[in-house]
Amino acid sequence: MTVLSSRRRREEIVRLATTAGLASVVDLADTFGVSASTIRRDLAKLEEQRRLARTYGGAMAHHAHTESSLRDRIGEAFEDKQAIARWAAGQVEPGESILLDAGSTVAALAHELRNRSDLSVTTTSLTALNELAGSEDLAVHCLGGTLRPVSQGLVGPMAEIALERVSFDRVFLGADSVDAQRGICEADLQQTRLKELMARRAEHVYVLAHGAKLGRRPFHAWAQLPSSWTLVTTAAEADVAPFVRLGVTVVNLARSGS
Repeated sequence: MTVLSSRRRREEIVRLATTAGLASVVDLADTFGVSASTIRRDLAKLEEQRRLARTYGGAMAHHAHTESSLRDRIGEAFEDKQAIARWAAGQVEPGESILLDAGSTVAALAHELRNRSDLSVTTTSLTALNELAGSEDLAVHCLGGTLRPVSQGLVGPMAEIALERVSFDRVFLGADSVDAQRGICEADLQQTRLKELMARRAEHVYVLAHGAKLGRRPFHAWAQLPSSWTLVTTAAEADVAPFVRLGVTVVNLARSGS
């Protein structure tokens, strides 16, 4: 392992805290091959410079809890999202009723479905709705609710009430991040509440999340997932392993080079 200078190490600590949301002393010490006391000194210096906020056992970036907009996320991991969307579209059978969440990967799935026929598609996403609006062969429905401009998704009591009246063959959920133990992590409690309800209304539940979203905990709102669900990702084996150990069905497109 190459030993970094203290300056380079601190830059990397800021980068990791920014991308992962939370950074623990133990994990950072292991990552950089230094002692926990060295990491604590680094964190103290970074806090003094107002580049990080100290937490119990670690630190987080000051802006770690800032939710990026859908427009900002569209170009992230573009090829991975396309591969996930193509696989997900291949699971949808003629005559099925499906439910699409908000999010850029699910919007890519909507794009894949726009030329299909004999499907009923319901969504909470304005982006997905725009993808499907020109189709004359699909039955397209939109749940009501309150618009979250940052995600271009609908949430709230009106969407929740509408869900109580319908059921679906498949639901495809997006995520800011996914944790094997806790489920889907989001910036807003209304989002997590709605995702839980969506998962309960479908026979088959899929979470679409490219590899960088696994294992992160950038926010403090969580949606619990049912006992049986499928993770569709493009992740390293080490990041997928916790899900496999818990019995989650994992479709890892990174392994097949898709």
